[in-house]
Order: sequence, then C-alpha cells, then structure tokens
Amino acid sequence: MEKTFHQGNRRTLYESLADGTIALVFSGHAPRKTSDEKYPFYANRNFLYLTGLEGENYILMAVKDRGEVRERLFILPPDALAERWTGVRMKPDEVRAQSGVEEIKFLSEFEHCLHREMSSGHIDTAALDLYKCEAEDEDTEAFRMAERMRRTYPFVKILDLTPQLRRQRSIKQPCEIEAIREAVKITRAGIVAMMRASKPGMYEYQYKAEFDYALAQHGVLTPAFPSIISAGENNFCIHYYAYTGQAKDGDMILNDVGAKYDNLFNDVSRGWPCNGKFSEKQRLLYTCAYNTSQHMFSIIRPGMPMADVDRLAREYNFTQLKAIGLCNRYEDVGKYIWHGGAHHVGYDVHDLVEAETVQPGMVFCVDIGIYCEEWGIGFRLEDNCLVTEDGCENLTASIPRSIEEIEAVMASR
Repeated sequence: MEKTFHQGNRRTLYESLADGTIALVFSGHAPRKTSDEKYPFYANRNFLYLTGLEGENYILMAVKDRGEVRERLFILPPDALAERWTGVRMKPDEVRAQSGVEEIKFLSEFEHCLHREMSSGHIDTAALDLYKCEAEDEDTEAFRMAERMRRTYPFVKILDLTPQLRRQRSIKQPCEIEAIREAVKITRAGIVAMMRASKPGMYEYQYKAEFDYALAQHGVLTPAFPSIISAGENNFCIHYYAYTGQAKDGDMILNDVGAKYDNLFNDVSRGWPCNGKFSEKQRLLYTCAYNTSQHMFSIIRPGMPMADVDRLAREYNFTQLKAIGLCNRYEDVGKYIWHGGAHHVGYDVHDLVEAETVQPGMVFCVDIGIYCEEWGIGFRLEDNCLVTEDGCENLTASIPRSIEEIEAVMASR
C-alpha cells in the first residue's frame, strides 16, 4: 500500500476525534510460547491499517488540539546485538517513508512525551483501541494503558476507538480491492494444486503441503489464516486443523483456505471428491449449494439488510434440500446447515466492521455449507462478494466452483 492510503486512514480517524484528545494505538508484541521461545509476531491490524507498519512494540501517538493534529511514532532504537539475533530494525527514515508520519522517536522517549501531553492542561480524553474478542482474553497494551490512565490521570475520559475503526474498515478502498484480487489469484493457484494432486489414499497434510507450496511460489509464506483441510468424516468438524486423516475413495475433500497480498485477506471454500468424480449423492448436495450461491450473487445489492444475506441463503438452501427430499419442514434445516456465512474479509479474515446494511465497497463471504452425516458428505462452497453500485461481483469466481469446472481440472491431473 502507498503511504497515502495509511495517511488517509489516519486523517479520517482524527476527524472523528474532538479537540483535547490523545489517541494511542499499539502494534503489540509476540506472546511467550515456551521457555525462551515466542510466537511469531503479528501486528495489531488497526495499527497496521493506520500506519502500514509491522514493527513490534511500536506506538502511534496523535494529539488533537484546536483543530490541529500532532502525530508521532515511537519505534525500537538501533541495537546491533539484538539485530544480530532477530533481524535489522527499521530506521526512522524508513518508518517515515512507509507510514507518512514525519515525527519519529525511539521508545525510550515515550514516557516523557506522554506525561508532557497529559500534564499540558489541554487533554481531557484518551482514545484507545479497546477491542477484545472474548471478555476473558488477555489484556492488550491498550487495556493496560487505559487502566493506567484511570489511576494516574483520573480527570481523563477513556474513549474506545474500535467503533470508528470498524466503520472505516467496512468499506474497502480501491487499493484494498485490488490487493484482494491479487490474493484471490494466489489462493486459486493453491486450490487448483490440491485438486490436481488429489487421489484416494492421500493424507490431509499432503493436501496442505500442496497448498502451502503453491502460496510460497508467490511469496506468501503463511496463509491468511490457519488452513482448514479435511477429508471424509473430518469434514463434520467445522474448524478442523489436525491434518492427520486419509482420504478414502469416494470421500469429499473440504477446504477453507485463503492467501493474503499486501496484508489483505481472502477466504475461499471448495469441496470435491478425492477421486475426481462426483457420486450421485455428492452431485445432488453440491448442486444445492451451488444453486444457492448463484442465487445469492444474483440478489445481493446495496440497501439489503446485512442480516438478510444469511437468512435468505438459508431459506433458499432449504428449498434446494427439500427438492431432493432431505428436508420437509424449514425447522429441520439446522440438521444440514450448521453455520451462517456472511462475514467480512479484509485486514482480518473475519474483518472487524460495522455493517447494518449492504453498501458499495463492502467485501464479505457468501458461504454455503451442507453437512449430511447420514450420507457421509460434508462440504462448503464459499466465495468473496464485492458489493458494487447496483449489485455485486463474485471476486473468487475464477476458482473452479461448478461440478463441471472441478471435474475438468481434476481430469487434467
């Protein structure tokens, strides 16, 4: 991404803040894994969205006073010994060029700068990214800073930046959409590689190896999220990560995978018979999912309530399942449809957005899953939907998805 993208994101955030506000956004740190080993560092997505930087322990500070904003970035200082072990750290000029933030300071200066701002008499609000997925999640730097602010500067009101950042991230900008399109091309290479390698007796970890290898050939060393790749009975675990099962002749292969490009993600699910030919029952169920997906892409348009994407997909899928004799009453559809499928994608695979109604520029999944345990068949067909001014586009339509396309790819093995 160009630095102007991140500058624009910060400008929009600052416009939402009142005078007398100090905003602090943290890149985060890698948690301990075991002994002297840490997990790989993964930058806070909002920090990345605002700065374009993935450095550990970085802090963005912005002070808005009398309509003007002063912004600073605090980064790790040069350290020859540390860099010998863990790699070269970004220099201030590099940080400035990538983020567009002009004032760069080292972390050792953060405490002094913070106290000076808080003691100036001009600050009455501290704005922090106070998101947690689960209430019991470990406190982040932002939560610890909020608690410290309450103790040290009790006159300051705490403001959560999360709602504003959700609103901003809801609508994808043209550069983000282009990055998602590039991620789709890489995901396609990985899925096609798995299809072409597929055969009875193949282990799930071998499918995963094919996907990972294809991504690596495009410079993507880790997928957008942990790949879900399963065979046969393992398809009935929605989030399956063991990769130890073996595909038996006639089993369906389920995968829920995605690549990333320039830190933008996509999320695609495809299902296929490991032997390359759909059986009669597999064909029946897959056609139900495919017809439902096609229907949804024909009706999604701006102004539709976001909740209707899930509801209408479920209702239409029911009509398909009823037509083949699996369901008689809508109340029974939960036996075969186990999850919704309209989450947004972007800087996260389940992107943090605010979306009551469908709007142009949104990108979300249309995920149709069918799980028929009595037939031993479970899979999902998941595509990424870009909402346009008068309808929508299937961004992942190029990834083989019809029965004819899948069988043709697998016949070319």
